[in-house]
Amino acid sequence: MTSFDTSPQLNVWRAVLALAVVFVMLATTGWTAVRHHRGTTALQASRTAFEHGRTGGRALPDLDVAPRRIARFFASLTAAQRTGLAHDYALAVGNLNGAPVELRYRANRIALRQQTRVERKRMHDSRLSPAGQQEAGRRMHRYEAMSSAHRQILAFDPEGSGRAAEVFGDLDRAERISVVVPGVDTDLLTFQRTHRKYSAPAGMAEALYTAEHEARPSTSTAVIAWADYTSPDGLGIDSATAMRAENGAVRLNALLRALPGTSPVSMFCHSYGSVVCGVAARGMPERVTDIAVAGSPGMRAETAARLGTGARVWAMRDADDWVQDVPHLEVGGLGHGEDPMARAFGARVLSSRDAKGHGGYFVPGTDSLRNLAGIGTGAYRSVECAGDATACRADLSDTTTAGRA
Repeated sequence: MTSFDTSPQLNVWRAVLALAVVFVMLATTGWTAVRHHRGTTALQASRTAFEHGRTGGRALPDLDVAPRRIARFFASLTAAQRTGLAHDYALAVGNLNGAPVELRYRANRIALRQQTRVERKRMHDSRLSPAGQQEAGRRMHRYEAMSSAHRQILAFDPEGSGRAAEVFGDLDRAERISVVVPGVDTDLLTFQRTHRKYSAPAGMAEALYTAEHEARPSTSTAVIAWADYTSPDGLGIDSATAMRAENGAVRLNALLRALPGTSPVSMFCHSYGSVVCGVAARGMPERVTDIAVAGSPGMRAETAARLGTGARVWAMRDADDWVQDVPHLEVGGLGHGEDPMARAFGARVLSSRDAKGHGGYFVPGTDSLRNLAGIGTGAYRSVECAGDATACRADLSDTTTAGRA
């Protein structure tokens, strides 16, 4: 989800950019070098226990090795041994790139139920303020919902505001994979919403998955709602810099390198999520064929060519999206560079004339969602361009689905 949707916030953004020089001066004097020392998190504790664990008399692998080595290790285990690891080290296995996706779903379901019990106790903890107890209740209900048997949670970390990723469809057998990267104010409590459902990561991905099936029913697809990075909180300094995007880009590329099979992957990056994708683009694997941004404040590059990727780059922005008024510049590390909608940037510009403002690109029935679904399924001839249609459609043809490894 993103909070890029009101004019007061736009004024905050402009003020932040206007203070760029002051911020840089303060940063160089150490004013911003505040360090937070935290205790061991639940995920860290699970990882440490895993690294010292054994199964069937064998030591468990280093969690930081390449995903393919992790995959080989799990392939060598019996079903009972894999299940045992998911129960004993739920958070570690649930967030382990290279582990079988179905095992990750199972492990995260266990971890979510464990954390549900933690938050239920916190609801009645007299040491917490009423507001703290209320937040514990909200988390408990969110964890309960996410631990339902039909949910496919690919990543889950309850630390701080929390991180998560969810899969719609069969990731192991998908002929096309799409990844939705959301923007600011994304956390576990905003991962899904009842009101304005399609402005939240889970709603975006679910809508895209349905639209892709409608666009190409014969193609098996999977969509990942990827909120597995710490996004900026509102429109402060963090959202005007690339710091959170740089950290997110490392995590995003780790996911992309660990995806099963060889099917083409399309990226759909909303708002500040487009900054994450812009920073990550150079390191994305070659199977990423398309990067589409919606409501982008910039991608930390002056042109699409400078992103350093062979993927097609697409951009769309609704006429009512206030992000169009954000200054597209970079000063002293603040701002995100050229407008991806600008002719000089060189992206393929898509129609989004009936989108619903900054948070409405994934609303069912809109041109914006139909265009995104066309890209996600490789049905490029179905997309509707805006502006220079010749440049938008250059070298385009519909693709056939790829085989699985």
